[in-house]
Amino acid sequence: MSRATRQVEYEQMLQSRYLHLHKSKGRRQGSTLERSAYILLSRIRVQGPMSIGQLGDAFGLDASTLNRQTAAAMRAGLVERIPDPDGGMARKFRITAEGERRLDEEREGTIHTLDRIMADWSDEDIAAFADYLKRFNTDIERLDGRPWPRP
Repeated sequence: MSRATRQVEYEQMLQSRYLHLHKSKGRRQGSTLERSAYILLSRIRVQGPMSIGQLGDAFGLDASTLNRQTAAAMRAGLVERIPDPDGGMARKFRITAEGERRLDEEREGTIHTLDRIMADWSDEDIAAFADYLKRFNTDIERLDGRPWPRP
């Protein structure tokens, strides 16, 4: 392992320490969404309505975990079950207007926090960092075999 890789590992460990920016369990202070709902809604927004099977393939989670997460999201009014728009047998989950609103609110809060963290960075530095994060994530997705669609 190269010295630079050791530094990446160490910095990644340190980054995970800063959950004080997140109230609890990965939630940003002032957050209205659970972390799992944030990720679920983000995926459905980008990909469109998805079945439990498709969500399981996308996240690498079992159906019972996804049934709990989608049931909680339905109770909160974030998603709704609809017939498959393509005529398939499985019902799909679609983000609701309330889910869209709360996802936008959560995302804006997170962006505001990131703006505070990087307030002294140049636009070029932020863009370069974003490019490296995207490259890092897409390489993880490639190794995992589950690419994440990007808008």
